[in-house]
Amino acid sequence: MTGRRQPTPNQRGPRLDKTRDWKPFARFNGQARAVVTAAQAEARQLGHRRIGTEHILLRLLKGADEPGAVALSRLGIRYDTAREAVQQAVGSNSNSPVSGTIPFDDRAKKVLELSLREALALGDNFISSEHILLGLIHESPGLGARILREHGADARAVRDEVGRVRGAVS
Repeated sequence: MTGRRQPTPNQRGPRLDKTRDWKPFARFNGQARAVVTAAQAEARQLGHRRIGTEHILLRLLKGADEPGAVALSRLGIRYDTAREAVQQAVGSNSNSPVSGTIPFDDRAKKVLELSLREALALGDNFISSEHILLGLIHESPGLGARILREHGADARAVRDEVGRVRGAVS
């Protein structure tokens, strides 16, 4: 046994063929893709015109039994509290509907890039919710990471809890 966590069939992302064109979400499994698409819905509900790290955090918190959500729950981070912090920090313009595709801001893009690095560092060939969470906490200037820190979840605590959650799933 190599110590690497073997993903279940619904966690596996597609295998990459390095000779083909690079596709930005090719390694994202179903959980990670749900985070990305639902982050857009969070931004839309708040009337925001860009997807930020805060929207990624809000979606991670809604993941029920996904590893990222389990880790956040164990750290005492709750959706309602985080959403209130987002509204206090950047407001809500839910009366002004946002249509079409909402783009990611630069910090949110960085979180998604960091999630790949986190997956590879953990020996996974796919990106899941826990990798996005680890990427999020390391994009420290972002609002999502700031909210986590303000609620007692710094990078070390998040990494440790993700490790415990992953150990329980292995």
